[in-house]
Amino acid sequence: MTATASASPPASRPVVADNPTPVSDRAWFPGRWVGGVSLILGPLTLLAGIALRLPFHFFFPDQLAAFATHPTRVAVAYGAVAAGTVLLWPAVATLGHLIGATRPGWALWGTTLTTFGLFARTFHAGVDHLAFQLVRIEGVAPATQVMAASYGAFHVFHAATAAIMTGWLVLAVGAYKSDTLGPLRSVALALMSALMLGVLKGSSLTSVAATSGLCVAFVPLGVQVLRDGPTPPRRNIVAWSLLVLVLAAASIVFGELG
Repeated sequence: MTATASASPPASRPVVADNPTPVSDRAWFPGRWVGGVSLILGPLTLLAGIALRLPFHFFFPDQLAAFATHPTRVAVAYGAVAAGTVLLWPAVATLGHLIGATRPGWALWGTTLTTFGLFARTFHAGVDHLAFQLVRIEGVAPATQVMAASYGAFHVFHAATAAIMTGWLVLAVGAYKSDTLGPLRSVALALMSALMLGVLKGSSLTSVAATSGLCVAFVPLGVQVLRDGPTPPRRNIVAWSLLVLVLAAASIVFGELG
């Protein structure tokens, strides 16, 4: 009787597709179209708001007085700053996606810190809106008194102050080290760390320089992202654009009714 050695089963191997999809063609968040459009519209909208409020002194009593004398201009300026801030989060996520291909650590911390900073700036925009409503209802002097008495009051977003200042720096270093942006555009992106933070902060030449640097860094990248792939059918672009406009209009109407 001959002993037959039992053959051990081969070790399992991960299944690898014969023709794997290139990383650039795979679905990613927030996607080429949302990311590319945000890279273009976010910085330009932010810069427009910064420029509109440039003639007024940046400290809060002057901002409240400016709203009393130029309510439409100041409201549009602060609205544009708030909208630009919100539009920047998909742009930051898109840049993080590009950085992460070669520098995942820098992508992780750069996008995380910067996004937390954007959240904090959005909170500040809400306080700005309330302060301007105080001016409209009670007048400049009472609104100024309320804001002076409550300025510096603690809120949870104080914890994000460091993220507001450092997030853009980390993101800029990651963009440079990953060759996503060249040295000049990386420095331009880092200028965003100089943008004033807090409630009822107006604009200055530093603010214009910071947001202009953001445009230099982000707008060409947005064009590049949009071009890096096939163009969807025109009917799809029209349909999605109409849907976004309808939803935005409905939100405004329901907000006013509420």
